[in-house]
This record gives sequence, C-alpha cells and structure tokens, in this order.
Amino acid sequence: MPANTSVRDVMTAEVVVIGPDETVAAAADRMAALDVGALPVVDRDRRLVGLLRDDDLIVSEARVHAPRFWNILGATIPFGNDMKHLEDELRKVAGSTAGEVMLADPVTAAPDDSLEDVATLMHDSGIRQVPVVDDDGQVVGIVTRGDLVRFIARTT
Repeated sequence: MPANTSVRDVMTAEVVVIGPDETVAAAADRMAALDVGALPVVDRDRRLVGLLRDDDLIVSEARVHAPRFWNILGATIPFGNDMKHLEDELRKVAGSTAGEVMLADPVTAAPDDSLEDVATLMHDSGIRQVPVVDDDGQVVGIVTRGDLVRFIARTT
C-alpha cells in the first residue's frame, strides 16, 4: 500500500446514514438491502453520534449470558469486566431504536488521515468499519475492510 495514500482515496463517499430514532427492524432491513455491515448514526446536522453494526443487531437478538462471580468469604465479586458486558448486552437486548443499540463512541478517521494508519488501527483493534468525519464531526464517508481489500487488489 503506498505510504501517501489517504483515507479519502479509498473511502466510500456515498455512505447511507440513519438517525438514532430509526427502529432496529428498519435499520436491519436497510443494512440487509444494502449488503453492509454497519451504518453511521447521525443527528439532524449529519454529525456522527454512533455506529450501528451488524454485531449490535445480533446482540439484540441473542441470549444474554449471566456474569460469573467469585464468592470469597461471603463476598460476591463479579469476575473481570462481566458486569459492564452484561449491562451493555441488556441495553442492546432491550433497545428498539438504532440509538439504543448502536456503538456510541466509534473510532473515526479524517479524510486526510493515512490509509496505512487506519488499516493498522482496524487490524489491531478488530474493527471492520471506520466512519470518516470532517472537522465538524459530519459523516463524509466510511472505510471498511472490504474497501481496503479492493484497494490492495487494484494496486498490486
């Protein structure tokens, strides 16, 4: 991948967005119809407020797993980060709108960021989609793993 490639050279600029009040069912239908794994969630000014991922929709339909606890001398201590995970899962299971089940603070990129940096971030963090926002926080595109693969295929 050329080192001087910017995100704007690879991102999908015609990105479909949804509002936080859109129902989970409508959002899922739109994602399926567009064959996309995520939709940026924006406010009325097209500023990013979250990212609705297919993972979020799956959690909303999945069985919730009870946290594990340690019982030490009569004290009950949740194991690791299980309580936070349970709270997140319960919120998503109970959610009926995109705003209730979305990832509220997604990793973002700017159009002039290095594609190499974004690809590294996606790989290291296991992220599949990165919304691209301008200086005002408005969505101007999205970069997916598929975009990266297509770019690599064109340049090799």
